This record gives sequence, structure tokens and C-alpha cells, in this order.
Amino acid sequence: MEKLEYEWVKQTRQILLDQCKELNEDDFTKEFEFGFQSIRDSLVHVAGCYHAWLGSFVLSETSSPLLTKEVLNTMQVDDIKRYFEQADRYVEKVFEQFTDKFDESIEKELAWRANSGLIRKTPRQLLVHSITHESHHKGQIVAMLRLLGHTPKNTDILGLSAKELTK
Repeated sequence: MEKLEYEWVKQTRQILLDQCKELNEDDFTKEFEFGFQSIRDSLVHVAGCYHAWLGSFVLSETSSPLLTKEVLNTMQVDDIKRYFEQADRYVEKVFEQFTDKFDESIEKELAWRANSGLIRKTPRQLLVHSITHESHHKGQIVAMLRLLGHTPKNTDILGLSAKELTK
């Protein structure tokens, strides 16, 4: 995994966030019986994964990476975008600080889950997990958009133009 590939992840995420910005509040927060209930909650959950695994576990920059239900319930797309921007800063720091240690295990307890026991993972594993986790939930969000009657925009990396892929 290199920075360029993560740029593609960010570009496709932005396509989805831009489309979500066009939704009315009812569609944005409508609860379904899959995923993380709503488009809003799913997006926050995805960003929270980066905060927890990279910001907290790998970088030790936060001991409370996940948002409370009260905060989550007030979030709008711009708030979620800022939450992702902080997640992107964590990814950037992981690339910078762990270039030569990408496959060295980190062993510690989860700061956000009491009595988690020792967890042993590498920065590479947690970065790849965060990205595949995002893709998984992006598919669920796209399904939610369809169920709401919207036509989702193409959020696949293969949908990016050649110009966008070379950034």
C-alpha cells in the first residue's frame, strides 16, 4: 500500500460524501435493518475505524477515538467530512512514521474497549483493514441510496479517470 492508492480511496470517498450532501435529513438518517442503520451512522462508523485503529492503536494520539451516540446524532455531512480529514491525517502519519516498520507488530490493549486484552497487529494490517472496512460499508451505503430511490454515483476506483489516477 502506498500513498497514491490511499489518494484513490479518498477520491472515491469524496464522490460518496458529495452525493450524501445532496440528501435531505430524512434520507440521510433513515434507519435500515443492515449496516450501521443509516447512511450517517455508517459514514461515522467508517471514519471511526481509522480513528480507533490508526489514531489510537498505532499512533497513540487519542484514547477515546470513537464518538458518543449524542455527538453522532447531531452530525451533518460537513462534520463527517472533518472526521474523515482527521482520519486522513492519521493515515499520513502512519505512512511517515512507520515506513520502515510497516510490518512490525504493535502489542497493547485497546484504549477504547475496557478489558480487551492484548492485541497484536502491524500498521500494515490495520491500514489495510481500515480501507477494506471502508469499502465494505461503502457498498452498504450505496445499497441504502438505491433503496431510497437514488442512483448512486460510481465510487469504484476503476471509475476514476486516468488523470485522477495519476495524482
